[in-house]
Amino acid sequence: MFTSKERSHLRSLASTMQPVMQIGKGGITENLINSLSEALEARELIKVTIFDSAEADADTIAQNVADLLHAEVVTVIGKKAVFYRRSSRKDFNHISF
Repeated sequence: MFTSKERSHLRSLASTMQPVMQIGKGGITENLINSLSEALEARELIKVTIFDSAEADADTIAQNVADLLHAEVVTVIGKKAVFYRRSSRKDFNHISF
């Protein structure tokens, strides 16, 4: 869990990011989870678009994806969800709080 300051900092970093993936009527697949996991490992912070055609609302889908990724949902605003997971890479400039 994040403090409100940490969450605010991550939201500000994500505000200028472009979504890396889209979740739609295909739902949450193994390929989607693998791609998002690789993106989190490379960036630590990612934004995802959740279309209206998805099988559930954006909050539910974001929480399900976060559970599968072992990540944290930073925020869900409208149809955009932001996820954070600390990278395990040693030669990486990690996000500092």
